[in-house]
Parts: sequence; structure tokens; C-alpha cells
Amino acid sequence: MTTISLLGIAFALAMDAFAVSVAAGITLRRVSVRHTLRLAWHFGFFQFTMPIIGWAAGSTIQPFIERFDHWAAFLLLLLIGGHMIREGFHDHHAEPQKTDPTRGLRLVVLSVATSIDALAAGLSLSILNIPIWFPAFIIGVVAALCTASGIHIGSRIKAATCIGRYADVTGGIVLTAIGLKILYDHGALSAFL
Repeated sequence: MTTISLLGIAFALAMDAFAVSVAAGITLRRVSVRHTLRLAWHFGFFQFTMPIIGWAAGSTIQPFIERFDHWAAFLLLLLIGGHMIREGFHDHHAEPQKTDPTRGLRLVVLSVATSIDALAAGLSLSILNIPIWFPAFIIGVVAALCTASGIHIGSRIKAATCIGRYADVTGGIVLTAIGLKILYDHGALSAFL
């Protein structure tokens, strides 16, 4: 596998993490270095780890995972997106602090949801007998860099527009749209279109 091919795969896999990090940047009141490092570390780590898990699993479980990986990602993103939309319609003046998408269970769920495609990529690399460590490292680093830039882009989008008032609703809609795109990319919505 060439370096250019590997970078293309890494950037393609990082697009979900980038989009979710933009949504996180929109929803946070103020993006700090700590937010950036936490989100970039987790998304990068999961993007690094999932191809290794997929590669180790090899072709034995590939047919099983392929049938539902896109649905799992969609449901996780829909769950968090729906929660964010619901939060967006609450009176924030009565609430002292919004939920931080870079902490706790929400962070872990987002990390898993954005890295499920990397699991499938690891399975593919296993079938092609390509060693996994270097590709996994590149995939993880690219995801971390895209995440770090995405959270700051989201913060600037919020500051430059009136999105700030409806940040949670906007972020929830973005996450739900990403989930629907994952279903569309896997052909799961072809019966409806």
C-alpha cells in the first residue's frame, strides 16, 4: 500500500470524527486546550485501535460485522444527537452548565461511533495481508489532527453566526445527519430512496 493511498484512507476515515468535532465546537460555550486534547486524543486513539481490532478479527467475523456496523454507528449518533436536540430546547438560563461532549460516556460513545468504519478498514487490510501497525498509526494521527482542527472550526462558526443560541440543536442535527450519511453510504437507505 502506498503512502498516498494510506493517507487517502486515513482522511476518509477521519471525516466522521471531523464533522462530530465541528459539532462539539459549536455546542461548547468556550473551547479550551483541554477540550481539544481530550477529544483529539480519544478520537485518534479509537481510530488507531479499531483497525487493529478489525485486523486481528480477520475474515472470520467480517460478514457478521458488515451487516450491522453502519446501524450501530447510526444508532449511537442518533442517541447523542437526539439528546443534544432535546437539551437545545431547554431553558439554558436555568441551567448553570451545559453537558460537555468531550467528557464521560458521551465522549466514549462518540469515539466508538466515529471509528466503526476504521474497524471495517482493519478487516479489509487483514484480508489483503497488509501489516496493520503503520496504517493504524497514520489513521489515528490523521483523526486526531482532523478532530483538533474541527473543534476549533466549530467554535469559530458559532462565534461568527447566530448558531450559538441554538448550538445543541445544531450539533444534534449534524450528528443525526452524519448517522444518516453512514446508512446511505452503506446502502441501508436504498429501499427508501
